[in-house]
Amino acid sequence: MSKLDVEAVKRASDGLRGSIPEELASPVDHFGEESVALLKFHGVYQQDDRDARKTARETGAGRDFSCMIRTKSPGGYLPADFYLAVDKLTDLYGNGSIRVTTRGALQLHGVLKSNLHTVIHGINEHLGSTLAACGDINRNVMASPFPLSRPDYRAARAAAFAIADALTPKTQAYYEIWQDGELAHSTKAEAADEPIYGATYLPRKFKIAVTVPGDNSVDLYTNDVGVVPLVAQDGTIEGYNLTAGGGLGMTHGKHATFARLGDEFAFVPADRLIPAVQAMVIVQRDHGDRTNRKHARLKYTIADRGIEWFRSAVEAQAGFTLGTWRPLPEWTIPAYQGWCAQGDGKWFYALDILSGRIADRGTVKLKTALRDIVARTGRNLVATPNQSLLIIDVDATQRATIDAILIANGVKNDADEFERKALACPALPTCGLALAEAERFLPALLGSIRQAWQAAGLRDGVPTIRMTGCPNSCARPSLGEIGIVGVSLDTYHIYTGGNPGSTRLNTVYREKVRGEEITGVLSELFRAYAADRLPGEAFGDFCLRAQPALV
Repeated sequence: MSKLDVEAVKRASDGLRGSIPEELASPVDHFGEESVALLKFHGVYQQDDRDARKTARETGAGRDFSCMIRTKSPGGYLPADFYLAVDKLTDLYGNGSIRVTTRGALQLHGVLKSNLHTVIHGINEHLGSTLAACGDINRNVMASPFPLSRPDYRAARAAAFAIADALTPKTQAYYEIWQDGELAHSTKAEAADEPIYGATYLPRKFKIAVTVPGDNSVDLYTNDVGVVPLVAQDGTIEGYNLTAGGGLGMTHGKHATFARLGDEFAFVPADRLIPAVQAMVIVQRDHGDRTNRKHARLKYTIADRGIEWFRSAVEAQAGFTLGTWRPLPEWTIPAYQGWCAQGDGKWFYALDILSGRIADRGTVKLKTALRDIVARTGRNLVATPNQSLLIIDVDATQRATIDAILIANGVKNDADEFERKALACPALPTCGLALAEAERFLPALLGSIRQAWQAAGLRDGVPTIRMTGCPNSCARPSLGEIGIVGVSLDTYHIYTGGNPGSTRLNTVYREKVRGEEITGVLSELFRAYAADRLPGEAFGDFCLRAQPALV
């Protein structure tokens, strides 16, 4: 589909309906091109098994189509009843696994078109939604996942839900198609008019994250808009800092596309947060590039026109003057594992999940363990931006039960620092954009990288590793101290020079490296780091300082 066609499809979609209802009723096993574009707004991507394409070509069979469904879970919050419903639906209609995304949502893979209505209807019946999880619209609003009983964390969670609600599309198409006209608990249907999005919605996707000062677990500066509540000592919210214009996706060989970190943009009083964010979205709606989808994110609007132009446009739209960004403490990424006190007499359990894949594999029955924990304790979960889960609000008397269930199912939760800091996108075989492996390759690659690190005599200061199968950057590789990005089958660019707090973009260190050669390339860097690092110098900082001499 051409770039211009996407705008035409949105304009003619009758509020995101298009021909989706008619195609759902058709026995054909896949959707047409225009419906594929509109389904993203409903939280659905049509995919096919790329591992099976060669056999299909040889036998004359058609593609093995299925759908990936993504949930809308502001702040990563997963109510117990909702999680249990997703668990059951993946067994009945999916591939049996659940995936935690890097934006704190859940994905169900392998759902056939004939079962799509049943699955989305089931999600909505259990306090969930998939509306606006994908598409040219504000997507899942991230928030720092930690359920700490502090005013700033409570303010961040509340802001994430308020923003998600304020930017939920008003079209009733979602309810008509997936709920048969019924309303769910999670969102509400109103008139078909879209006061925020208009008839053609946004030029491209829009991402928002909320966190507290010092906690960069959401990679704040990679979002179109970042929100940071500032809380006084008495617990009152003074207002919010706002960032603008972040985004990491790009295209190999197209220098007009690039990763960009958001600007520290403004401060607004507490009662003006929602109007300010809505104004930022509307300005991008009206001024973002609708002729070139690779140039359509807010980062390009700001890069082309300037941050002061954007400030003036937002102020004109909002009807008030924006304040000046207020200084914040240094950013870090908090690390929690196992049992942690919330500060309110209850506990949360931080469970590491490599690449976010929840499944039963051999003697490690993670999916079974989580299902039993939620069913027996009634505790809610939170999906984290590093693809793991928190079991929250646990009474002290329930801790032994949770520990016993994990042990009985072979779940040790003993991931080391390499695994805890690593991210990977799904890539092959399902993602249609993937150029190379990521999730399936990461475990073996981490093992060899770990050996190389230790062989260099290194023990502490393990670097962040982010891996994606293409440069669309779902796992945010541009911020990794080591970023590994697919170029073609089994070939990657290696980036270095990000920092532990995820506030600096990395740069290309070596291009077109075969998968089997990655560890050898990194081994050279590890030995140089061990020999020449400064006291307390992080690996990414060393690479930034020494890279010209290392290349």
